[in-house]
Amino acid sequence: MVFTDLHTDAGLATLSYWLSTRSYITGYTASQGDVACFKALKSAPDAAKLPHVARWYKHIASYEDEFPTLAGDATKPYTAYGPDEAELALNEAKASAAAPAAAAPAAAADDDDDDNLFSSDEEDEEEARAREERLAEYRKKKEAKPKTIAKSIVTMDVKPWDDETDMAGLEAAVRGIEKDGLVWGASKLVAVGFGIKKLQINLVVEDEKISLEELQEEIEEIEDFVQSSDIVAMQKL
Repeated sequence: MVFTDLHTDAGLATLSYWLSTRSYITGYTASQGDVACFKALKSAPDAAKLPHVARWYKHIASYEDEFPTLAGDATKPYTAYGPDEAELALNEAKASAAAPAAAAPAAAADDDDDDNLFSSDEEDEEEARAREERLAEYRKKKEAKPKTIAKSIVTMDVKPWDDETDMAGLEAAVRGIEKDGLVWGASKLVAVGFGIKKLQINLVVEDEKISLEELQEEIEEIEDFVQSSDIVAMQKL
């Protein structure tokens, strides 16, 4: 494993790469791996430079009171987690391969003009007109094709202030948030500890219409009931 020094730019870059495709250090819920890496950082990362790390850091910070109860081996150092050398090497190779691939169209444009089927020096008016007609037909078909609406199914935790919070009222207030592109689904109460239960609720969102960050902010504005909220899982439909 190669989380070697999270106090250096290189170490933070590796952490950012790791978190660019996942919500947690390991698995699908917060664990002792997240705790170890969280504690290894001196302060909250710069969101402008490390957006993936900053998003993860803020999310894990909401679990700070629950750190001792999270699953996993609390004795493991943060250096026990992260991508292995082979995975990093593969990622770097993909990045290197992308550069010449992107340059290929430009190189093709420099080939012998005899291979350019649309050379304005060689085509006559009839050929030009036929080509424009084909292009117009292609654009018309493309515009008529229905667009696929990208959706995500999300599982969210909503935490109350204490064990005296009216959880029925909390859920009603959360479901009272109505937006175009948002559909609330099934929910359940999950025990946290000390008699406190959190609301775990599913929702389906249209990606272009709904910002999950803004939705969380709106939920956390329900100050009579809500202490905080977390995205537990998210999957594209």
